[in-house]
Amino acid sequence: MLLKRLLLRAPLRLYHPSSPLIRSLSHISHKIPPNAWDSHMHIIGPPSKYPVSPTARYTPPHIHSLSSALAFESTLNIPNLVLVQPSIYGTDNSCLLDALKALGPKRGRGVVGIDPDTVTVEQLERWHELGVRGVRINLKSVGKRMDELGFGRLVKRHAERVKGLGWVVQLYVDMENLVWLENVVPDLGVRICLDHFASPALPVSPRRSKKPQRIAYDPYALPGFTSLITLLHQGSTYLKLSGAYRISADPKTYRDLEPLALELLQATGGEKLVFATDWPHTRFEGVDVDIAGFAEKVVGWCEGDEKTVEKVFKLNAEDLWEDRREQGAIGTAVNWAIHVFI
Repeated sequence: MLLKRLLLRAPLRLYHPSSPLIRSLSHISHKIPPNAWDSHMHIIGPPSKYPVSPTARYTPPHIHSLSSALAFESTLNIPNLVLVQPSIYGTDNSCLLDALKALGPKRGRGVVGIDPDTVTVEQLERWHELGVRGVRINLKSVGKRMDELGFGRLVKRHAERVKGLGWVVQLYVDMENLVWLENVVPDLGVRICLDHFASPALPVSPRRSKKPQRIAYDPYALPGFTSLITLLHQGSTYLKLSGAYRISADPKTYRDLEPLALELLQATGGEKLVFATDWPHTRFEGVDVDIAGFAEKVVGWCEGDEKTVEKVFKLNAEDLWEDRREQGAIGTAVNWAIHVFI
């Protein structure tokens, strides 16, 4: 019970109904379909209980608890969360797993970090019962560079370890590296999910004006974009519409990201794309990240097509994180969580 209180403890003043943040978020919530998913967010626990890895490249200045996450998500009308392992914890998934236990598998999923050479089948199966459905390869946050051969081996090794469980292999890499995946993904036998618009190198924005206009460029000229479209059309790769503030030089309008986003939706019909908030915006502490504005943009990029909005915010995520062939196993896990935590 002490552990659960630690995970649920947080300063909730930022999420009070009268706060400016909540007033700005609430107006978008009615445009998001019921039972939507946030496919990428993090829990940061107290360092006394969950110390950061000795190799972490930064130390978060604040705790971001499960209760804060739930309060934030409620303002967006999003009940279902995917907890993603942040780079600061390396392969120690304790914080994520404890939060996932408290959340329960009925509305929570997890994406863990592993060493594919040391993790055991028993560990993976135990995590599966809690709601874990993916492993993350995060090269970008840690600044790791690899050649094509080493990258392919790393992806294949992760896929081999989780294929039997039907898990996702999630990648945080630069878009220019996606050309390496084109011939690898079809033979993996797992689904792939790419973080944060696949981290494109966007054209440099012209100087901002009082009336910013859309920047015109051909997304297919961006390194790796053609490979991204190929992967999405192959059918086993998904893309998170998330972390736009990490990519765009104009996070108030996202005008430099808009041509890419519109082409993604046009080329896919909204298939294989999933919305995510990337809360609590690690490494951007103190920056005014306007998630309400971003969610509004995503809805706008769907150009009034309610079915596409439903795909991006709900249906695609259900396919990605809730393998319908596993409904019996999920039901068993829910009963276990109710027995333990209520």
